[in-house]
Amino acid sequence: MTIDIKVPTLGESVTTATVSKWLKQPGDAVNADDPIAELETDKVSVEVPAPQAGVLGAHAVKEGDEVEVGTVLTTLTPGAGGQKAAPAATSPAKPAPAAAAPAAAPAPKAAAEAPAETDYDVIVIGAGPGGYVCAIRAAQLGFKVACVEKRATLGGTCLNVGCIPSKALLQQSENFHAAKDEYADMGIIIDSVKLDLAKMMARKQSVVEANVKGVEFLFKKNKVTWLKGTGKVEGTGRITVDGKPVTAKHIVIASGSDSAGLPGVEVDEKQIVTSTGALELSAVPRKLVVIGGGVIGLELGSVWHRLGADVTVIEYLDRLVPGTDNEVAKTFQRILTKQGLKMKLGHKVTRAEKNAKGVTLTVEPAKGGAAETLEADVVLLAIGRTAASKGFGLEEAGIELDKRGRIVTDAHYATSVPGIYAIGDVIAGPMLAHKAEEEGVAVAELLAGQAGHVNYGAIPAVVYTWPEVATVGKTEENLKEEGVSYKVGKFPFTANGRARAIGMTDGFVKVLADASTDQVLGVHIIGPMAGELIAECTMAIEFGASSEDIARTCHAHPTLSEAVKEAALDVDKRAIHI
Repeated sequence: MTIDIKVPTLGESVTTATVSKWLKQPGDAVNADDPIAELETDKVSVEVPAPQAGVLGAHAVKEGDEVEVGTVLTTLTPGAGGQKAAPAATSPAKPAPAAAAPAAAPAPKAAAEAPAETDYDVIVIGAGPGGYVCAIRAAQLGFKVACVEKRATLGGTCLNVGCIPSKALLQQSENFHAAKDEYADMGIIIDSVKLDLAKMMARKQSVVEANVKGVEFLFKKNKVTWLKGTGKVEGTGRITVDGKPVTAKHIVIASGSDSAGLPGVEVDEKQIVTSTGALELSAVPRKLVVIGGGVIGLELGSVWHRLGADVTVIEYLDRLVPGTDNEVAKTFQRILTKQGLKMKLGHKVTRAEKNAKGVTLTVEPAKGGAAETLEADVVLLAIGRTAASKGFGLEEAGIELDKRGRIVTDAHYATSVPGIYAIGDVIAGPMLAHKAEEEGVAVAELLAGQAGHVNYGAIPAVVYTWPEVATVGKTEENLKEEGVSYKVGKFPFTANGRARAIGMTDGFVKVLADASTDQVLGVHIIGPMAGELIAECTMAIEFGASSEDIARTCHAHPTLSEAVKEAALDVDKRAIHI
């Protein structure tokens, strides 16, 4: 069976390239990642690597030919490779400026030859969303695949102690709050609403178990081998799992991330907790202080506030959820404050002292000033996450890390060691499960000689509080900084029939479009089901749609999605229902 080697994706706006030089000839034996051709565009100079060891077929194009992304350059018959060639001194591939792709890697360091025969074609280290999706996609493409995971269950942080359990508790706490405080307005009278926290936690855990068992089933279905234990990288083609050597033609590191620490605040997962401990509290704290006004802190703060905790959020910056549209952030803060969450913005925690009654925090203004103390039963430390790059032998193997401990990769996820790739939270870019999944698919397809690609300009982000916040593409602040002329369309949920019917009218939809071309550049939503509504907007950006494209698309009535249509209409100031 031969493998087509194609022109890879070269950047967000790059669709063609010139074959500047053939580095290998028909009949040459090559090893995995040997450069076989050199491509040039006005933005990048990039080498096309061999996806695996084998013998090259005839050139399908000539030097000097202009070729489109996805064009077949040559073929490869898998088999034993030849002597590993030294990398050519060309510039590493970089994504086009519009795509926030991982940073380019320097020239590879010297590494041992890949084993002539290997246990697997692909080994993935880490079974979180990026890792398990990468493993399954690689198996679908015909590779013999193993996935290394040290947890007792698959799914990584997301499925076990992150995305899935937090969303279960968000929904359950939301239902409890509605039954206790909102149903009476709808004519539903419940004389007594009681919280059974143990049962709520048990249901949350059942949701987790169903998801992790689902991944295990998918591994069996796709014949992915689960190597249970801690993986350590030894070099090209070589790892160990709990000390036992295992070999592969390709290694993909998907080790994820860990909760970030804060000097002076010692986590014990009882009184001072990370998101992991916050998902396992055995009682509702009387006072909960959340350090960090980002996604994790606000979601879990909302859970415990709905269940009865007095919640104070301390954020170093003067706003919530950094990176979101400023107008959305201000509205979000106002709504959460109205719900009862207390905000202490522009402040930092310098010390946390645990005692028998709880925790005493020392808090100071971020810009300097007098310190004060706050008392809490439980403190949630949620200031972000850091790449999980320690303890895997990465630096010892010659894999370069950046100043933040993330693995440095090129535009095709290759590290500085041949045959080793990295994806997800452990590399640059937003730490989002779906971003990791897309990268997992992309790298698997690149290894198969396909044009694996991730559009970093179309990665949505969601905060699953109530109301939800969802965003994709550029914010107004981004566009102003970049000097882009744009138009704005907005539509409030107070004017949406479905939102009125379900009694959820907080928030709005905001569409940003290029002033001259009308191309959708960004969409920002705060309101009911924003996380679902953003999918349509993400597709619009992915396919380069205009605001008029959205506006002219028929949306069912009455639905919340009509607010997206109306906001698109408002870009040209022709919204109907306001």
